Amino acid sequence: MSVPVFLAGAAALAADPVVLDGPEGRHAAAVRRLRPGERVDLTDGAGRVAECEVATAGRDALTARVLRRYEVEAPRPRLVVVQGLPKGERGELAVEMMTEAGVDVIVPWAAARCVTQWKGDRAAKSLARWRSAAREAAKQARRFHLPEVTEQAGTARVRELISGAALAVVLHEEAAEPLSGLTPPKAGEPGDVVVVVGPEGGIADDEIAGFRDAGAVPALLGPTVLRTSTAGVAAAAVLLARCGRW
Repeated sequence: MSVPVFLAGAAALAADPVVLDGPEGRHAAAVRRLRPGERVDLTDGAGRVAECEVATAGRDALTARVLRRYEVEAPRPRLVVVQGLPKGERGELAVEMMTEAGVDVIVPWAAARCVTQWKGDRAAKSLARWRSAAREAAKQARRFHLPEVTEQAGTARVRELISGAALAVVLHEEAAEPLSGLTPPKAGEPGDVVVVVGPEGGIADDEIAGFRDAGAVPALLGPTVLRTSTAGVAAAAVLLARCGRW
């Protein structure tokens, strides 16, 4: 069974013993019911890790002795997925799966054909749910670098991301180039690989044209048409394998 991972601030990680309290402490003590002598890994989500052993456990907090500290380098190249806003809870599902796969940055995209619209209070609540889904999935997947879920982006911002990428791809069912035939930077090399996933209604012609002009390559993911909520994780799997991060 994998050692559970919990998030702690950098200051808490520097102490010995480490005090894990707040929501993370309550989850460790009351939900996971960790007890003295059990192993736990604590991270700040930015690469710092403390391998620990639980010393004491209360109702909503625990203390842990540090066995070893180390840092994990952020993976390169970064994989950035621009996700057209899906309907309902499929957005959180997409974020969860992409986080488990190893996507580094998730960009919610307000595409022209999005059925879902993030405006006002709904935008803040939806973004908070995406970030919470990423945080919980990262702990489950034992990721010591949490993925970044950015603010909602418009199409102009997506073009900027494409322009600055080492490789930029737009998934499109009419593309001739297979995604598996593209050559991303190798593992350890700098740069961003940007993948654009359209919404349920597809990517508009003017969006495709603008992305091409910015340097993106339209690519075919496979012989079937995937939902927008699953296309991102499927594309991530192909590219992470191609670059050697998997």
